[in-house]
Amino acid sequence: MSVIEQYARAHIVTDTDVTTQDTGAVPVILRYDPDTDPRAVRVRLPGTREWTFARSLLEQGLRAPAGSGAVRVWPCGRVQAVVEFHSAQGVSVVQFESKTLMRFLRRTYTATKQPVAH
Repeated sequence: MSVIEQYARAHIVTDTDVTTQDTGAVPVILRYDPDTDPRAVRVRLPGTREWTFARSLLEQGLRAPAGSGAVRVWPCGRVQAVVEFHSAQGVSVVQFESKTLMRFLRRTYTATKQPVAH
């Protein structure tokens, strides 16, 4: 099977020390490699930051808040979704258009011939 990569624009809000900074819209890479791990997706933020987490977490988080560890996902209004990444360096909150994440998920399920739950 082939790797799926999708480029997206997202807004990143980073928690640094006392201040919160909104870096504006930035390019983000969504990646799925079924040969490496058919249950995981990757999100590469600007720089060298890359997060790997369960594809099912991304799917669940588009409908209702999901996750409790280093990665959390939840819907934000009718057209946006938030993915929150926790690390020793702080918290990054990434806001996507929901349709971008849904399109990516559909492509991953098509690659593995599994239906997307709605």
